[in-house]
Amino acid sequence: MRTLIAFACEGESLAATLDEADGSTGLLIVSGGNEIRSGAHRGMAMLAHRLAAAGIPVFRYDRRGVGDSTGDNKGFLSAEPDLIAAVAAFRRAAPGVSRLVGFGNCDAASTLALFGRSAGIDRIIVANPWVVQPVDDLPPAAAIRARYHSALRDPATWRRALTGRVSIAKLLRGLKRVVTAKTEERASLATNVLTALDGWHNDAAIVLATGDATAIAFAARYRGGAKVKRFDTASHSFAGAENAAALHAAIVDGIEQE
Repeated sequence: MRTLIAFACEGESLAATLDEADGSTGLLIVSGGNEIRSGAHRGMAMLAHRLAAAGIPVFRYDRRGVGDSTGDNKGFLSAEPDLIAAVAAFRRAAPGVSRLVGFGNCDAASTLALFGRSAGIDRIIVANPWVVQPVDDLPPAAAIRARYHSALRDPATWRRALTGRVSIAKLLRGLKRVVTAKTEERASLATNVLTALDGWHNDAAIVLATGDATAIAFAARYRGGAKVKRFDTASHSFAGAENAAALHAAIVDGIEQE
């Protein structure tokens, strides 16, 4: 059964959905950015339905200022109170849940890494964690580096540049970003998220879409010991039946780890 729930967070009303099941391990899905709790292409709603059918209760919510929730969306670094309130609401709605696993993609993954412990979450599964402070409209430096490494070895790239089909200005901007990447890599956000992940020890699992710019930026920095699963896709949200099935399997595996 799927139930709609409202709960309070610092004077605002947050909306949530509970896919009920009898299992004692529950999954809390945290949404990132401006994404509503159903997920891109309803991916998180379908994932929740599938997991609940297998006995895993799943709770999804909109943080303040997103979707059906009131208030202002102040970004993922201000979302700790929302996460704490969501965990409490989940436990009230599903009192049979004794172990709680959190899942999030992109900046929701970073929210879980940073604040999951204080919220009372036992284990996290994070996909494509966000670790880059935005400084312009270009992709993260590691993603640019990976793209140019391939492109600059292709003679067709140089032919397109000579005929005006490749923007020289954009190329130079990208190369400049790579040269100055060391400054970006010292950004406090990356340090904080990576340190927080290390603090989870064996209670964290990581999922990466190898062609996604956010995942590439994270992989370039991560040196921790958490279990990492990599999928050969450029889809940040794991769109499509094959990616959805792979993500489902990774989450089930992550939930089953003790």
